[in-house]
Amino acid sequence: MSHNTLSLTPLSTSDLAQILFSSGLQASDDPSAEQVRTAIDARLCACGGDRSICTAVVAQEAGDHPETYTTRMRWALTTVSAAYAAAA
Repeated sequence: MSHNTLSLTPLSTSDLAQILFSSGLQASDDPSAEQVRTAIDARLCACGGDRSICTAVVAQEAGDHPETYTTRMRWALTTVSAAYAAAA
């Protein structure tokens, strides 16, 4: 049995947005839905499937860069919603 990709089914839009937020993907990259899903999968796999690692990155960024946090999180939420709607 292969474990190359993790199931994202039980993850909420908020969970997925936090994972995207903690990835290297940027709004300026103008990523496609496939790129977004791939970045989320890769980031979650890099964290061993532990979402709390991504959550910690989000919290750190919110504290270190509050002036950009809201804009990036809004982008992550909107982007995840669009990427997963396109996959449905």
